[in-house]
Amino acid sequence: MNKQAMDLKMLTRLALLVAIELVMKAVGLGSVPMGPLYMSFLTLPIAVGAIAMGPVAGLVLGGVFGAVSFYDAITGGSAMTSALFQVSPVHTFILCVVTRMLMGLCVALIFAALRKADQAGGWSYILSAMMAPALNTLFFMGYIVLAFYNCDYVQGLVAKNGAANPLMFVVLLVGIQGVAEFLVSGILGGVVARAVAKYLK
Repeated sequence: MNKQAMDLKMLTRLALLVAIELVMKAVGLGSVPMGPLYMSFLTLPIAVGAIAMGPVAGLVLGGVFGAVSFYDAITGGSAMTSALFQVSPVHTFILCVVTRMLMGLCVALIFAALRKADQAGGWSYILSAMMAPALNTLFFMGYIVLAFYNCDYVQGLVAKNGAANPLMFVVLLVGIQGVAEFLVSGILGGVVARAVAKYLK
């Protein structure tokens, strides 16, 4: 198969994952409201793409997730990011888009490293897919603490949750939602990514 045909297949597969991500968001399967945050399953197609197709796919799919999140910040679809957008549009763009692109890239790089040690091709898929929701939460909440912790909106959440410091703020705000994302998106993403990767060979 020539390079042009391979590139076309790659773009087609990537477009399919982008479409899945957008449909999940549109029909409400992508995120479930939990207080000021959303339990997001949009990391699932990102994990699948990053693991099965590599770093470029991870970046693109993370960017799509980020663009959807930033759109919600602008339009008021998310109470938290909308409030943060009023504080700083630039930092909100980094929070919504750049952190998600970084997450997709990191998942692909982590999988590439783990796969070398996983000769049977089993646990590396699950563990790498679990990194998608874990890194999404780490980068997103980490940037909120870094860029927005002292703003009135975040300080209101700090007071409401009784957080003594930034670390406790993150733990109390994320809570069960983070564990659910980690397990559901991680395990399901790993199983699907392994099947897709085998199909693509």
